[in-house]
Amino acid sequence: MTSIMDQQSLPYLPALAQPPSHRQLIESLLFVAGEPVTIGQLARTLELPADAVEAAVEQLAVECQTRGVRIQRLGDQIQIVSAPETAPAVARFLGVQASNRLSSAALEVLAIIAYRQPITRAQIEAIRGVDSSGVIRVLLARELIVETGRLETAGRPILYATTPEFLRQFGLTGLSELPEIDLSEFDEQRTIHTDDGGMRSDP
Repeated sequence: MTSIMDQQSLPYLPALAQPPSHRQLIESLLFVAGEPVTIGQLARTLELPADAVEAAVEQLAVECQTRGVRIQRLGDQIQIVSAPETAPAVARFLGVQASNRLSSAALEVLAIIAYRQPITRAQIEAIRGVDSSGVIRVLLARELIVETGRLETAGRPILYATTPEFLRQFGLTGLSELPEIDLSEFDEQRTIHTDDGGMRSDP
């Protein structure tokens, strides 16, 4: 007797000519993740050595240079994001308002952290000469910076670094794309401490 299953008309599913490449698999995983993932997570999921994943990610990043998405990387974290040149269209589609812009003080602190991370609040204030606690709170709330640990010195102050959200908002795929600037002044002022024991506050 013919079974019901035999009588049903099943859609034709063509056989794959070849299995997906490592970079295709990684692209799919990054797409469905929706958030940064690590090389280790990808390696475990795909049952591949970490160096094979690294090589595939590099190939994928090159391929994406001419597409509408980019491979964004911050340390060991990787994420697929929209290309920076598509930002105006993406913002219109999502109804994003160009509001809540960062103040000049916030941009200054963010730049210091981006180029000198990880860095403590005291080191930031030594460079700026003003109290930066309020600005740091704003940047933390906007998820542009994050606490990454503590400096092994007296008081064990918190260390700050930028986040994948920082890269996304500024259209960068990695910290290596930051414009080159002369950091000698930052290096000199980083060791300066105020003699009066206080700091001015940001206006």
